[in-house]
Amino acid sequence: MVTDFIEWVSHLAVALIESLGYFGIFLGMAIESINIPLPSEVLMTFSGALVAQGEFDFWLVVLLGALGNVVGSVGNYYLAAYGGRPLFEKYGKYVLVHHKDLELADRWFKKYGLATVFFTRMLPVVRTFISFPAGLSRVPMVPFILLTFAGSFIWCVFLTYLGFYFGENYEEQIRPIFKQFDLLIGAAIVALVVWYVLRHFDIKIFRRKDR
Repeated sequence: MVTDFIEWVSHLAVALIESLGYFGIFLGMAIESINIPLPSEVLMTFSGALVAQGEFDFWLVVLLGALGNVVGSVGNYYLAAYGGRPLFEKYGKYVLVHHKDLELADRWFKKYGLATVFFTRMLPVVRTFISFPAGLSRVPMVPFILLTFAGSFIWCVFLTYLGFYFGENYEEQIRPIFKQFDLLIGAAIVALVVWYVLRHFDIKIFRRKDR
């Protein structure tokens, strides 16, 4: 089940930090940013709980989390920037990237500019995908890194403080909150995949009849 998978990756995120410490935070956040589903919500709140227990330093946790996001995001950026449209036009179908998605990315950045990079870093799920359209649109690298770091830093502060606030009650209070959203997140993922498949193959469920 989708919920079982989400629970498994959540345990994996916790185990990564327990075994590797600070480096686990950096590595985990970098992994999340290359679109591998290792949830930052678990990584950073658990690290915040360890801050409350005196095992970690708050600002070092936040810094490493944000830097991990930057490293993973830059990798995705270059993949899109140097692979370019030919790469996505040829192989995008294997990851359900439609040419319409590339056109949408162009319009997105033309309309909102670099602000897109900053604000999407504070949004669940979409924050891990924004590097692809940024690379395709050739957003300048220095602003991309700075805005990615700034948005990720704020996101990491929020999650780390949440874990710190609940401290030793993390398992009893924070994890159940995330677990309540497992089914909703899973349904959203399934719906998104179905939508992408229908869009990719130009399948129309409801066809309008010509009058």
